Amino acid sequence: MPVSEDASSLRDCRQTHVVIEWKHDRPLVTCRFNPSGNALFTSAEDNNVQRWEFPSGKKVDYAGHDSWVRDIAFLPDNETVVTVASDDKMIFWSATAEKPAPMKTIEAHKGWIRTIAVSPDGKLIATGGNDNLVKLWNAADATHVRDLAGHDSDIYSVLFHPDGKSLLSGDLSGIVRQWDIANGTETCTFDAKELHTYNGGQQVHYGGVRNMALSPDGKHLACCGLHKATNPLGAVNEPLVLVFDWEDQKKVQSHIGDGALKGIAWRVHYLSDGTLVGASGGSGGGFLLFWKADQDKEFHKLKLPDTARGLDLHPDDLHLATVHYDKTVRISKMAAKAAS
Repeated sequence: MPVSEDASSLRDCRQTHVVIEWKHDRPLVTCRFNPSGNALFTSAEDNNVQRWEFPSGKKVDYAGHDSWVRDIAFLPDNETVVTVASDDKMIFWSATAEKPAPMKTIEAHKGWIRTIAVSPDGKLIATGGNDNLVKLWNAADATHVRDLAGHDSDIYSVLFHPDGKSLLSGDLSGIVRQWDIANGTETCTFDAKELHTYNGGQQVHYGGVRNMALSPDGKHLACCGLHKATNPLGAVNEPLVLVFDWEDQKKVQSHIGDGALKGIAWRVHYLSDGTLVGASGGSGGGFLLFWKADQDKEFHKLKLPDTARGLDLHPDDLHLATVHYDKTVRISKMAAKAAS
């Protein structure tokens, strides 16, 4: 999986550094930039969502859920944000209102809703949760389209393919299923079971496909989570990213942390040049990790001041947002190289 010299010279990841910090009053859970990049949406342990203007940091709170918001997505119009939470609810909001209130609330799953994604054309929404179901919704009116059944464990991540024809869903067991959106049938699976651990003594299943990303050329699928979970309840584990060939579903690369980081790879993003960046957070602290496509260990890692729990990439491909247990939003910036 080579990256061209010209493409890899677009930025200097080794110069990544924190440039902005915003403080909240409760530990933060996850974060997403809106499509235009002029705002970052976060969620916190107060059950609320926060909209932070970027880069000023002006904050507006969204109150409506009864439990932690697990994931956030946007319709392409940049005007609507949709949140899902552990209260079984999916809520539609104005993404720009000064005093936001729920526009529509749906009891979407029986149990925690962990993940949400919007199709490239903005017409469909996919959600997944602890009822082992992927559900498709009409984005225009929030009506239910169909269930995609086949998983045997909690669903942690969903991802639409850019062509809009297929959907991926990853579960606690480490299985990624690909679905044909038009008819709801399963077309293939990716075996990411290295991201799953069962501890017989503690009687706990642990790990799962926490997030997925497609490479810019569409040839590879990255799935992130954890491995070496010798003591799941004691948070003894390390971050792991598995990369698969899109065409034959075979694993082609494992990305690990250099050293015992004692964290989970919560989220991964491909940069436009093919570099993979992930956020690791756990008992070992917080890190931004940068991997080249053909190397198992990161070529750079940035130690963050506190454990990271979420990550998103700004549309400018240079700024990275992380949210932390210490109630802080941190914006890091990679150094752009001047064109030769």
